[in-house]
Amino acid sequence: MEDIQQPRHRGETLAAISTGLVQLHREFYGKGPTKAKTHLVDDMVVCILRDGFTTVERTLVEHGNRDSVHKIRRDFQQAMEGEFTAVVESATGRKVIAYMSQVHADPDLAVELFLLEPADDEAAGGPDSDGQGPA
Repeated sequence: MEDIQQPRHRGETLAAISTGLVQLHREFYGKGPTKAKTHLVDDMVVCILRDGFTTVERTLVEHGNRDSVHKIRRDFQQAMEGEFTAVVESATGRKVIAYMSQVHADPDLAVELFLLEPADDEAAGGPDSDGQGPA
């Protein structure tokens, strides 16, 4: 992994997160999503992964077993939380304080959501996203 303190341009940061998450899927599922796009909004990182189900998972979904696919994906995300958050922390240089994941069968989508520790200016009482400062 890269040094967590290394500054990056926003586009490089987002690309590093997308690439890192796709690589983890590929390594542990044997197949990665065909598309990934990452967004950074305030302290929230959202990565949308498309077409990531394996042949087995697609077959289960087609035969009405969506719940079993959702459960195995949830279990996998819990097991991989450390690896997934490490990708985001390395790319952003910020600590992940919460990680959530969800899959959707049709269309084949996964959403990875990471909440980051507030940036230094926010922790010091700087304005938040509504421009009002702390409540």
